[in-house]
Amino acid sequence: MDNNTKTTWIIDATHSEINFKVKHMMISTVTGSFEKFDGNVETSNDDFKNGNFTFSAEIDSVNTNNKDRDNHLKSDDFFGAEKHPQLTFKSKSFDGEKIVGDITIKGITKEITLDAEYNGTAVDPYGQTKAGFEFEGQINRKDFDLTWSAVTEAGNVVVSDKVKLIASLQFIKQ
Repeated sequence: MDNNTKTTWIIDATHSEINFKVKHMMISTVTGSFEKFDGNVETSNDDFKNGNFTFSAEIDSVNTNNKDRDNHLKSDDFFGAEKHPQLTFKSKSFDGEKIVGDITIKGITKEITLDAEYNGTAVDPYGQTKAGFEFEGQINRKDFDLTWSAVTEAGNVVVSDKVKLIASLQFIKQ
């Protein structure tokens, strides 16, 4: 591929998922997801190295299979969805194994590094070229002013500060 030519790939939402995991009372893990998200990658080579990845998720689409908990997550105790309707990520570098970029949650931007796995490229039965990735990393929710906390009678923290991010993304070549 010519180095001056940029190829744009867009997220195939039907074959992608954005999940997070957080310890609850330090004894179990709650998994949640964002059901509405968008993103793309611009690249000038076949291995996606140094590609520009951008991503956004709608906070209102958060789903932990518990309506009360989801509403609490959307409130100002956590995401403040009314004032901050999106979570965004913009990459700064991608070397094939690590992706570094700025994540913005609740109006606060921090640099994070995620482990990345490029699963390859394939052509689907409809002739579309698709590329698959797995991204995984961790943030401290308190860095983004998601500061709500409570302690159980036994002294256990109800919600861990550490939040694991897991994104399985499939992109379609444009």
